[in-house]
Amino acid sequence: MAQDIINLISQRPESSRRPGALRILQITDCHLHANTEWKLAGINTQISFDWVMSLAEQQKAQTDLLLLTGDLVHDASPIGYRRLRQRVQEFGVRACCLPGNHDKPETLNAHMRGGLVDVPKQVKLGNWLIILLDSTQPHSEGGHLSERELRTLDKLLSDNPDRHALIALHHHPIPINSAWMDEMALDNPRPFLSLLERHDNVKGVIWGHIHQTFETDHHGIRMLGTPSTCIQFIENQDTFGISTAPPGFRWLELQPDGRIDTGVERIAALPPGLDLKTAGY
Repeated sequence: MAQDIINLISQRPESSRRPGALRILQITDCHLHANTEWKLAGINTQISFDWVMSLAEQQKAQTDLLLLTGDLVHDASPIGYRRLRQRVQEFGVRACCLPGNHDKPETLNAHMRGGLVDVPKQVKLGNWLIILLDSTQPHSEGGHLSERELRTLDKLLSDNPDRHALIALHHHPIPINSAWMDEMALDNPRPFLSLLERHDNVKGVIWGHIHQTFETDHHGIRMLGTPSTCIQFIENQDTFGISTAPPGFRWLELQPDGRIDTGVERIAALPPGLDLKTAGY
């Protein structure tokens, strides 16, 4: 297995970051399971996650924070969360988590705390503020930000006007040109976006959920979606479809002046077994 990982990750020298910058690695939509042999669309999600983490370790020396943005354990099992926390702890960098629609927030909160791993509402790094939101709602694949979450967001931004802010959640707050996924987006985006527009210190929003790369701007705010550590969905397609693109993660370099440099790193290929005939998700 170790040799397989070495063969499939991209071997390249670490890029140097700018002086004073902060580096975050976003890991999302792992879909781990209590059963380490479990597969999603033919792919063993534990193996693909391990390979992505091996690739991420090439940047560990420069990384200030791991940010895990939901759908971490597909069956929301305690054993799955405990195994994930152990692996993230072994990475050796502070890690923060938020839930996705396949997680159970209360179970995630119970088992993803300890050591370097936490489930906070905010993280302060340098002159940056990272805010983590819970966009899940019971028995729904779509997202919603409660009045409580919106009030918390407003207060944290108001209390930290001199810090550049990056907002993280699971569900996408703007359409991504994929009708079937956009039906499972945040169902109350307008209050969220209006709130962000009132705070000049908001520089970016990042999310998971969509299993693909997405980048745009909204009123000068970077809007960023990130590939899964397992299967990917076909971009710009209105019906469900699985892509052959390999898994990966997003890196973000937060500059002291509020700029965000970012990119996506992927392993060279998926583990074997991808079933492109899978009809749904």
